[in-house]
Amino acid sequence: MSVATVTAGPRRGWRSFATWFGAAIVGIASICALFAPWLVPYDPFAQDLGKRLLVPFWMEGHVPGHVLGTDQLGRDYLSRLIWGCRISMLIGVTVTIVSGLIGITLGVLGGFVGGRVDDAVLFAITTRLSIPVVLVALAVVALLGSSMTLLVLILGLLLWDRFAVVARSTTMQVRHLDFVAAAWCAGCSRFRILVREVLPNIASHLVVVATLEVALAILLEAALSFLGLGVPPPLPSWGLMIAEAKDYMFFSPWVIVIPGVALFVLVLGINLLGDGLRDMFGTRSDP
Repeated sequence: MSVATVTAGPRRGWRSFATWFGAAIVGIASICALFAPWLVPYDPFAQDLGKRLLVPFWMEGHVPGHVLGTDQLGRDYLSRLIWGCRISMLIGVTVTIVSGLIGITLGVLGGFVGGRVDDAVLFAITTRLSIPVVLVALAVVALLGSSMTLLVLILGLLLWDRFAVVARSTTMQVRHLDFVAAAWCAGCSRFRILVREVLPNIASHLVVVATLEVALAILLEAALSFLGLGVPPPLPSWGLMIAEAKDYMFFSPWVIVIPGVALFVLVLGINLLGDGLRDMFGTRSDP
């Protein structure tokens, strides 16, 4: 017996075009992230000042070898866009894993044990919610310097609150169900009950939270990179590409439009997929 069989509503998530559209976007982005070294037509770091600011294929005067043109240093834009997808997806997934481990551990312990442990978890969640994520990330990166590892650690340590809130509330519902009581009567240890009974039955809710956290982490990384405090150059982060292109936006607007649209589409796809998963695993209120 599981929570899903008790509270799940009609599974209409995969019947929605928006869900499939979001899944297609996330799938394409995942393929680009995994196989970027083999998909890029040129070295994304190679500069050729003789070919700087070549226009993309839909504009007059484009060069056939560069589908999306080149940037201000003559680097192939399609190659940098694909490699930037790899950076964004890597940061989004790793940040979600770090924050998920922290938030799920705290939330499950607080919801299952209760008492003073739950009070301590609630205090930690309240304290975290009072901390401005962007300002703290800016301050830490400004003091310690920018690197991908530091960025992942900072965001992972600051984005665990949603996982903790959802894990705590769902665990408090699960711990009173019959299969948990049966496990207690069978003599199972608390750790075994948490791992074998509680976590599998709250996993569907945590998957929905994970999709939202991936999108949020990607946006925060892009914002920090735009401010020059995220991924260090010459790594082609989409936020860094937008920052580098802002000086040319009036004369060559496509250099800022292309990474901006790519960032928008990726975050939209992740959110559409998350909405579909929410509809699939969401709760149903009886009339």
